[in-house]
Amino acid sequence: MATVAEWIEGARPRTLPNAVAPVLAGVGAAAQLDALSWWRSLLALLVALALIVGVNFANDYSDGVKGTDAARVGPLRLVGSGAASARAVLAAALTSFGLAAVLGLVLVVVTGQWWLLLAGAACIAGAWFYTGGSRPYGYAGFGEVAVFVFFGLAAVLGTVYVQAGRVSWEALGCAVAVGCLSMAVLVANNLRDIPTDRVAGKITLAVRLGDTGTRRFYLVLVTVPVLVSIALGLVHPAAFVGLLTVALLVVPVRTVTSGHTGLQLIPVLRDTGFAMLAWAVLTGAALALAS
Repeated sequence: MATVAEWIEGARPRTLPNAVAPVLAGVGAAAQLDALSWWRSLLALLVALALIVGVNFANDYSDGVKGTDAARVGPLRLVGSGAASARAVLAAALTSFGLAAVLGLVLVVVTGQWWLLLAGAACIAGAWFYTGGSRPYGYAGFGEVAVFVFFGLAAVLGTVYVQAGRVSWEALGCAVAVGCLSMAVLVANNLRDIPTDRVAGKITLAVRLGDTGTRRFYLVLVTVPVLVSIALGLVHPAAFVGLLTVALLVVPVRTVTSGHTGLQLIPVLRDTGFAMLAWAVLTGAALALAS
């Protein structure tokens, strides 16, 4: 039976910035529209956290039963390592998705925007079928697209919409920037796993692009938030503060471009996630001040 520490590691806490950052950016964009609601923001944050924990346990379960994690290089996987049974990890995933659904339903009820139920269902389905089902799209190279849509566009714009009832171009810029940084985290993860994923038949985008192409793609993704900060700053000068995150990206960019592999790439995930969180905090605060 897995220990509490192993369950926490299995939930992959290093990925939590992917859930927190879009909500923080969305909070800033909502404040810029003079529509900030702290309790709705908190609900949106809890939904995002429940979803990312759910997708992490779902991935652990699906990859584990498929044997993809049998020779994995990286953090603990509960099913693949045998630390927890597949049934227990599946139950943890479904519980997380259920919590996200209940909290999301509360937001739908208070906003009266019932069409958001479809968006919520799409998020949960996207989380499950990333590695679940007979034809998981994560095994076909579409994982990065899903991350951009769900933890970029949907999370940022959804946070703004449930408060303001509309979105702005600033919110869209934040969604694109956070979505690209979130993609960069996954790209770094999949870059590390190219050798084992190829053997396991998991044809991620990194496997399709190859080692060199994946490293170039990472550089493109981390450049996008810089361009967004410049665009936002031209209208809201305080938003230039987002450029400070360039300093946080120097080390992970150097690691990726220098050809490091395997365990040496694990810090890149952490550092890119931290840069994403910092960009969201700084830019969100700047937009809030511009309200």
